[in-house]
Amino acid sequence: MPRLSDSMEQGTIVRWIAKDREPVQRGDPLAEIETDKASVVYEADHGGVLERVASEGDTLPVGALIAHLLEEGEQAPSDAAPREHAPREPEPRDGREPPEPEPRDGRETPAVEAQEHEEQEQARGDGGARRRSSPLARRLASEAGIALSQIQGSGPGGRIVKADVQQAMQRAQEDEGGRVAPRPSPIKGEAETVQLTRTQELIARRMAEAKATIPEFTLQSEVDMEAAVAVRDQLKVIAQERATAAPSFNDLIVKACALALRRHPKANGTYRDGAFHLHSAVNIGIAVATAEALLVPVIRDADRLSIWEIASESRRLAGAVRDRSITPPQLSGGTFSVSNLGMYGVEAFTAVINPPQAAILAVGAVSQRAVVHDGELAARHGMTVTLSCDHRILYGADAAEFLGFIKDLLAQPLRLLV
Repeated sequence: MPRLSDSMEQGTIVRWIAKDREPVQRGDPLAEIETDKASVVYEADHGGVLERVASEGDTLPVGALIAHLLEEGEQAPSDAAPREHAPREPEPRDGREPPEPEPRDGRETPAVEAQEHEEQEQARGDGGARRRSSPLARRLASEAGIALSQIQGSGPGGRIVKADVQQAMQRAQEDEGGRVAPRPSPIKGEAETVQLTRTQELIARRMAEAKATIPEFTLQSEVDMEAAVAVRDQLKVIAQERATAAPSFNDLIVKACALALRRHPKANGTYRDGAFHLHSAVNIGIAVATAEALLVPVIRDADRLSIWEIASESRRLAGAVRDRSITPPQLSGGTFSVSNLGMYGVEAFTAVINPPQAAILAVGAVSQRAVVHDGELAARHGMTVTLSCDHRILYGADAAEFLGFIKDLLAQPLRLLV
């Protein structure tokens, strides 16, 4: 299993693209692998004859054997056979998923060799024989009302994995001519079970981890955007002359955050193992929603980019997310995040910190509001921003100064253009 992102600890083989025991050339696609960031097509490092070891649906740690690339006529080494005790999928406890391993800020971490013993399931009606199965497979089978004794495992050593249960569910659906679903509730009616993708499972785990482990506090402030609106109108004119897209309000916000992070390095840091880790690069993640999930591509070295470069990069990354061409490196290495729901008319909200980052800025809509300006009541463009902070590294005064600097930059947007 290759390491396809800096925080990847395990991957799931979604499907094999290359056929078993057939030759492939260097660069040929071998398999689609779902990581903690996205689904990626893994290509052959060199030519040879592919001999699969792992099956579709298997979740394995980085470094685990998934296939051989053999020379013509070469036999797979006997000592490289898959282990009988395959690594198990994370076991839920009390209905909660275990926390995802913490990203290492761009540094690769050693692959953790699976040493946990194989859990065994007592299947009903199989004469007392024990069937090896993953926790996820057992949960799916239980929800679908399928006995494990009726399923043939395709994993190493005959282990029953998620794909085996899904195939059994499909067969049951075809046999019964209906949809396999949990028993209907007399009050709630029938319920359709929608299994999360690996990306959705990761988001769920990391958000639960963030709320459970980070001592969070929030600051909220109103930003005077009257000058920013005027500057953006001028940028639209320039963009028409250049035949390019004009920077958005979010691009101005990203630039302001980047400069503020350079001025306040603790906001660009990480708390880990009783120490502050202050990052030299200012890499800002921008939350992009898709139909299936929320992904956060990263604008690298945002403090060194012009507002036009930020606008170009943010559009390129958002487009890659939406057409599913985004790569794990483009989703890795963020040191701070911006989440903007202003385009949906949301005035204010609180975003969940993306661990191990120190903070995230939630941005509301830019709209006209009644304010007191120069001693008089006036209608001016404003915007509400909410900063969520990890109190282990950012204290109240630090966070207030950081947020105040962002406000000053947005209120005087010409400082963002020089």
